[in-house]
Amino acid sequence: MMFDASPSSKTQTVDELSNTIRDVISRSALLKSVSVRGEIQNFKRHSSGHVYFTLAGNESRIAAVLWRSYSVSVISWPRDGDEVIVSGSVDVYTKTGSYQLYATRLMPLGVGAQQRAREELRRALENEGLFDPRHKRPIPKYPSKIAVITSSTGAAVKDILEVSRKRAPFIDIVIIPATVQGIDAPAQVSRALALAGRIPGAECVILARGGGAKDDLSPFDDERIVRAVRSCPLPVVTGVGHQIDNSLADLAADVALPTPSAAAERVFPDKGETRIFLSAAEDRMRSCVENTMFKNRTFARQASEKLRRSMNSVLNENENYLREKSLELARMVNASIERSELFLAQAAAAIDAMSPLAVLGRGFSICTDERGRTVVNASSLSPGNKLFIRFHVGSAETEVSRTKI
Repeated sequence: MMFDASPSSKTQTVDELSNTIRDVISRSALLKSVSVRGEIQNFKRHSSGHVYFTLAGNESRIAAVLWRSYSVSVISWPRDGDEVIVSGSVDVYTKTGSYQLYATRLMPLGVGAQQRAREELRRALENEGLFDPRHKRPIPKYPSKIAVITSSTGAAVKDILEVSRKRAPFIDIVIIPATVQGIDAPAQVSRALALAGRIPGAECVILARGGGAKDDLSPFDDERIVRAVRSCPLPVVTGVGHQIDNSLADLAADVALPTPSAAAERVFPDKGETRIFLSAAEDRMRSCVENTMFKNRTFARQASEKLRRSMNSVLNENENYLREKSLELARMVNASIERSELFLAQAAAAIDAMSPLAVLGRGFSICTDERGRTVVNASSLSPGNKLFIRFHVGSAETEVSRTKI
């Protein structure tokens, strides 16, 4: 009997097999994003900034690493023995042939670890000013649209809708569903707050969750939700806790109330109170309009009277001025006429003195020949020439009988 030692399949190298295993794990959708609960063991922070630890269960262990780029988000470092939830992905470290958990976030679960992490985060955020009362924004008194972030199946959304129906059914409500407890809550609530800020016309956000165990409040102590509350462009009202509990998200919110119903009563104005307010506003407006009209009428009457007096004063002044100027002009015209008459009399006298008629009046006469030429020399005459003599009064015709030079 012959034994065939040839392999039934292709022989692989160790590297090829390791890479095959790695490819199988990396293609698994279930292993790309996991959340694992366990106990921290062998916790070591390397000088490079990377963190190495083992996550232990009851009967198994898994190696884990938190790279430096993710470790900076850890406010309170866990200790060996702390129970945590680690979020990340599973991959193969081929150099050792082992799979390990590549963590992106640590969430403490034990009461002591949670309190320690919460207090350290509170101090850090408080030092940044995220809880400063001066940053609180006013809640609109009469909003037209409200965004509500809560579980779509919880009691909180029913309570809020019921309060809205009773108090202000005229206000639009946009519900943004989000998980409000568990490990997925911080990411979903943060995304919902960012989405609420982009809703057209929205004026306020209610972040709410229904009743539950105190441990269910831990997501609202998550740094992502706290920062999302402060970075939301709209004022945020929280109703996520109980009467005695106060989350970090409550400290960051503009207004924090213990229950969803209380948050809704703070945001939605009561329609009865609104009616009273509008009636009072109408009365104030009417009174204001009437007072304004009365003041305007009084002002117009006073202004008219003042204008009339002013115009009369101006007219009187102008009338007096015109009268004075008229008299002055008459005096000037009379003086000018008198000067002209005197000048004309003097000129007439001068003309009269130089007139030939005046000479004739003194006994002289003017002698002209037949052609009408003035005879001034007897040598120009001959016996028998006719002469015409003009006297001061009348004229005569004569004939030269003889001349004498």
